[in-house]
Amino acid sequence: MPLNICIFGAGAWGSAMAIHLNRCGQRVTLIPRRLEHAAAIAGTRANSVYLPDIAFPPDIQIAANPAPALLTCDVLIFACPSKALRATAKKVRACLPEKVAGTRLPFIAISLCKGLEAGTLLRPEEVLREELCDMSTGTLSGPTNAAEVAASLPVAVVFASDAAAEVAEKIQKEFSNDTFRIYRSTDIIGVELGGSLKNIYAIAAGICDGMKLGANARASLLTRALAEMSRIAVSFGGSAETIQGLSGMGDLIATATADWSRNRAFGIAIGRAGTPTALEKMSAGTSIVEGYYAAKNFYDYTRRNGVPAPILECVHAIIYENQSPADAIRALMTRDLKSE
Repeated sequence: MPLNICIFGAGAWGSAMAIHLNRCGQRVTLIPRRLEHAAAIAGTRANSVYLPDIAFPPDIQIAANPAPALLTCDVLIFACPSKALRATAKKVRACLPEKVAGTRLPFIAISLCKGLEAGTLLRPEEVLREELCDMSTGTLSGPTNAAEVAASLPVAVVFASDAAAEVAEKIQKEFSNDTFRIYRSTDIIGVELGGSLKNIYAIAAGICDGMKLGANARASLLTRALAEMSRIAVSFGGSAETIQGLSGMGDLIATATADWSRNRAFGIAIGRAGTPTALEKMSAGTSIVEGYYAAKNFYDYTRRNGVPAPILECVHAIIYENQSPADAIRALMTRDLKSE
């Protein structure tokens, strides 16, 4: 039996997942956050704002009101920006049927969001657990450019959850096909943090490229960034080994080197300008540079918890404290020497 899946958020990633899961034979309802966006997608069968030139299959349902779809929903997927996650989850909670005899709730809520919640510094999965406390939660992450997924180009990702083994295995099976391969994990923390932190270090890589510092500098930066990501993940309770995998190293390589990366493009603009005045280029159209917000929240976390993160601190200094990229690079290169 196909799964009934509700996807909340119709940006590029939510739209690509809707197309992919439809391709896997699932029954998909895509629920944009804005009424006018839902009407536009339903009318044109395309998402011209976030995923141009990709047609929506006719059997993907587009809904402005989530309540009817939630009556038979098996899986909730949250593909909204992380800063909108709690409000979206509250809206979903209010529309879910009461859990009484003869009714059922979705058996898992999966986050595709990247980043910490401002103020609380909670991970997306923690936000979902607070708002949807009577269902299992999980996260899906990896080197996933939305346009490539929608075009059915090959990719491997990792799915981590607190669900029973049979549920995790079902998600793995039903979400996979011959171009989208899923690996299972129980390290929700590591998988979430890998997908969140890489955006910060992609900005740093972009700054290096914008300054034309060369391949050696970029390789050195990304290697040390991976060590820094592992250290931060372990401080949260995640595994360093997870950061060496698809949601950490895999996503870092893709986001820090690909031409489609908004975070890298943001860094390149800063590096070319030689000053942080490139901040006005932070958004490409309506897209969000997630690393901009992640840098602030993870900086607050590392300072609060005494976690050494010199590259993160330099990115934060450039985009929030007006430090020039050249001064930030010099500060990194002249720190005390030590063993690797």
